[in-house]
Amino acid sequence: MSIIAKTPAGCDNQTPANHNASPIAQSFERVAAGFRADPASAKQRFTVYSEQTEGLKSEVEVRDFLFTVDEPAALGGSDAGPNPIELVLTAIASCQEITYRLYAEKLGIPLTRVSTRVSGTVDLCGLFAVDAGARPGFEGLEIDVELESDASEAEIERLKRTVDSHCPVLDILRNATPVAARTAVLGNGSETGLPEEGPLFAGLAG
Repeated sequence: MSIIAKTPAGCDNQTPANHNASPIAQSFERVAAGFRADPASAKQRFTVYSEQTEGLKSEVEVRDFLFTVDEPAALGGSDAGPNPIELVLTAIASCQEITYRLYAEKLGIPLTRVSTRVSGTVDLCGLFAVDAGARPGFEGLEIDVELESDASEAEIERLKRTVDSHCPVLDILRNATPVAARTAVLGNGSETGLPEEGPLFAGLAG
């Protein structure tokens, strides 16, 4: 992580009072207060819907957002969109930035800009069954966060520790998450399908 700009002498390290808090900090406190009052409401379920439309290309719906996922031509796709591996990198990069902004505002730590570069190496021998010992997923990830801030080194370190403790996607990648992978076969006389949680592309149905 790199820091642009240094702290001026006499920088005040204290978090501002709530009445001076930014809109993001006020929203943070409002949402957190709601969850403290009703912890059960904090259990949020997130769902995406995806359908392969042509070749290796898939159309994905996330709430009211629709986007294309594909593979580059070198891997057999038509390069109509980012591939799933790149979307994992996108998720951790943007989640880091969101969490840095949330907690910078919450803690009253000045933060002018945050940007993230995430890289990882995948041995494609795993995907293409060339080597039974090759893992299909990442061998490791490198997350480089660049902050532009006048905060002190102590404040930045506090912010980094807080973000690393509360970033959801970082937690997903660092810790094993229970996965239930189910497959439903249609068109072979089977009467069972995947659990119903809403029709595909329901958010765009008008």
